[in-house]
Amino acid sequence: MTGNAKQTATLLDRSDIRVNHDAGLVATIRSSIDKVRSGDLGSLPVVVGLVIIWTVFGTLNPTFLSSSNLANLLFDASTVGVISLGIVCVLMVGEIDLSVGSISGFASAMVGMLWVNEGWPVAAAILAALIVGGVIGSLYALLFNRLGMPSFVSTLAGLLAVLGMQLYLLGSTGSINLPYGSTVVNFGQLLVIPKPLAYVFALLPGIAMLWTGYRDAERRRKANLSARSVGGLIVRSLALTAALEFVAFYLNQERGIPWMFGLFVALVIIMNYALTRTQWGRSMAAVGGNREAARRAGINVRRIYTSAFVLCAMFAALGGVMAAARLASASQQAGTGDVNLNAIAAAVIGGTSLFGGRGSAYSSLLGIIVIQSIASGLTMLDLSSALRYMITGAVLAIAVIVDSVARRSRASHGRA
Repeated sequence: MTGNAKQTATLLDRSDIRVNHDAGLVATIRSSIDKVRSGDLGSLPVVVGLVIIWTVFGTLNPTFLSSSNLANLLFDASTVGVISLGIVCVLMVGEIDLSVGSISGFASAMVGMLWVNEGWPVAAAILAALIVGGVIGSLYALLFNRLGMPSFVSTLAGLLAVLGMQLYLLGSTGSINLPYGSTVVNFGQLLVIPKPLAYVFALLPGIAMLWTGYRDAERRRKANLSARSVGGLIVRSLALTAALEFVAFYLNQERGIPWMFGLFVALVIIMNYALTRTQWGRSMAAVGGNREAARRAGINVRRIYTSAFVLCAMFAALGGVMAAARLASASQQAGTGDVNLNAIAAAVIGGTSLFGGRGSAYSSLLGIIVIQSIASGLTMLDLSSALRYMITGAVLAIAVIVDSVARRSRASHGRA
């Protein structure tokens, strides 16, 4: 082959690659549009809502988008976010837990009592609180599976009973202060991820998306099924990496990324893998979608319900421990107020369906950032808590309406 012929062949090969890449991008965009039209909205509504919220508050008070304020926002969002992650589990199977706030407060009181008053090692006290949370969740599952008691009723009764146990543990003083300067309190108030490590962590999600997406695409091609284009996958991975690296860079300008928020994100990633990549996760979605069909398919329905209630209660207990570390105390107010509201609202606002069968661990992450952004923005504008409740309620109502409309759209397109 002559030199000109080789050069022409090389140009043609590059042209084919570019054409295939462009075709892949077009196919990806068309596929995304088709999903939205058919009611498969994913995280789109909450992302759009978050952009609007940040734009409004950033315009009214530029300090809202400062690195320091966003770091504080992440600290505050982590505690209720972990509780909301447990709510995602019970909503996935079409149930509810109204006692997560009380369980979180009881867990904080238990840690304070065992660690400060009884002299237990802090790790043992935290482990005991998590185990007790799991026992409470097992009791709910027993009442639901064996006696048929609706979860709404059993967890409402649990809310009152566990709140009583919390008040009993705290005694007449009503609060227990955790030692300042301890590792637990520093974790909840001060510790941030070192800057170089933060940049490394920001790289990992994009790499994981590229690797898993490419592997799944190859599997589907070998099975003669349609698969996502490599070009579109690369673009999405690069976009995610660029966004996360910018976030890490911006937050590192002042305080940095809290380790507490890093723990929350790690739990979200683990739960997302469990819900999407394991047989247990697929069984959760199946039970939430149609309990009888799941039973006929051979799924141990009772075991799935038990796992959902136990995980929800244990995440609530862990969230309570993190809240105690954040406040450096366990008090009668812990777990009360709007903790239940925010935990449930975060899961729903983030995209988890109240009708069961559809949800994502990332719902808790996105939803709690929305709620905490509203709370932080209104506080910086010196507006009352009454307005915060009204706005959060309106956002929750909109999220449920969007979920209902999307559900009907999916049914009409045969994707329900």
